[in-house]
Amino acid sequence: MATLQSSLSNATYKIQTPQKFFTTSNSTKTRNLVFSNKRNFPKQSTVVKCSTIPSLYPEIRETDEEHSCDDTRPFNEIWRELHGCNNWEGLLEPMNSHLRKEIIRYGEMAQACYDSFDFDPHSKYCGTCKYQGAHFFEKLGMADRGYTLTRYLYATSNVNLPNFFQKSRLSSIWSQHANWMGYVVVATDEEEIRRLGRRDIVVAWRGTVTYLEWIHDLKDILHPAHFRNDPSIKIESGFFDLYTTKEKTCKYCAFSAREQVLAEIRRIIHRYPGENLSITITGHSLGAALALLSAYDIAEVELNVVDDGITTTKIPITVFSFSGPRVGNLKFKERCDELGIKVLRVINVHDKVPTVPGIITNEKFQYQKYIEEAISFPWSYAHVGVELALDHTHSPFLKNTNDVGCAHNLEAHLHLLDGYHGKDRRFRLATKRDIALVNKSCDFLKSDYGVPPNWWQDEHKGMVRCSDGRWMLPERPRVEALPPDTAQHFEQVIKYARSKLHLYRH
Repeated sequence: MATLQSSLSNATYKIQTPQKFFTTSNSTKTRNLVFSNKRNFPKQSTVVKCSTIPSLYPEIRETDEEHSCDDTRPFNEIWRELHGCNNWEGLLEPMNSHLRKEIIRYGEMAQACYDSFDFDPHSKYCGTCKYQGAHFFEKLGMADRGYTLTRYLYATSNVNLPNFFQKSRLSSIWSQHANWMGYVVVATDEEEIRRLGRRDIVVAWRGTVTYLEWIHDLKDILHPAHFRNDPSIKIESGFFDLYTTKEKTCKYCAFSAREQVLAEIRRIIHRYPGENLSITITGHSLGAALALLSAYDIAEVELNVVDDGITTTKIPITVFSFSGPRVGNLKFKERCDELGIKVLRVINVHDKVPTVPGIITNEKFQYQKYIEEAISFPWSYAHVGVELALDHTHSPFLKNTNDVGCAHNLEAHLHLLDGYHGKDRRFRLATKRDIALVNKSCDFLKSDYGVPPNWWQDEHKGMVRCSDGRWMLPERPRVEALPPDTAQHFEQVIKYARSKLHLYRH
């Protein structure tokens, strides 16, 4: 399986496996998951002369225009600004070059959830991550990003969003109740930490497996958040269930997704005392909703507040969300703002997901606050943070289509980010990100570029040939379950929160 990557200087193109479109991280050994310390570098790619298609990507060849918004300041000096300390003022119009790369970088971490998820209903591992934690970044071609994966996250299917979960058709499967939801990573490469200006903790949440079907499960029912003693702060009930429900009989979701992520964040923070840290959360679609919900939770229980007995510091929390729906009511939005959570929402104006729930009563409605407070209107929702609105019709690479899944596709969003320079500026690919990635799981590129639709898949769809010549799906190593110290760390989070804050005891 190969894609074409354009050479900018002549008619030479590199044929690469999909893994080579990314770069990434060191691996280390943690207490509960074992990772190799071996650095993995991309193999030398084969260079092929393509004289028959000298103008395959004509738009990519345009390098004569100056990028007037290129930022020459060192990244480590302005990272707080890039992560929203000033609500991205002056960085979006025109698009700051550092910020563009930073958003795409986190978007690729969210995309990794799709690329590594087992969608195949014919597999007994359906609903899991296809790769072991020790090889996660290596398998995705992200081995030099400078991050180490520390924890996988799971959720139970016993929630009010049935179309979100992927189940095997086989009787013998890895779990009757769980689905893999995402992962937690931390920056461990010293060179990358110096570049970033801090040690970055990242949580990436998986989006939907059935694209837009899950929208029909949203009932606009708001549920009190219960993360503090204020029942007026409410969250869409399906998101709340997905985040907080657990199944004690299942070793993968004996702790809720909430308990898993809070325990892991606490463990990492306590592992690096006195260091300059950041918490960045990302996700696409329903994963974007979980990203905002977990960011609010972390801030509400003051998990990001570090007190060493002398000084108290607050670890900044930033959400880079892609095509996310509204999560809670206006009170929820106001509380996120009070807590200092910075949210940059990347959307496609032709995508319907960011318009739900709260189609009628939302942040654009003049009297929302009055309706929500005076009559307790139960279907009032509000977006949180700053919106970066993109338009796929501005890209000369994309075709006109009525497929709503294309407008919602994450790789398409990352393509649009690469070409976005401002509302009134021409679409030009800034980092020359390979346009073939757009068609990984959709049919959105113009046929002129010769990239087949839905081309992303494992070689031979995961089948391997045995010594006797037969082909079969191989057994996988044991799926990573929850670490034994999850309960300990979560209990410490709640113990601290109850001693300092007014929280529900549930």
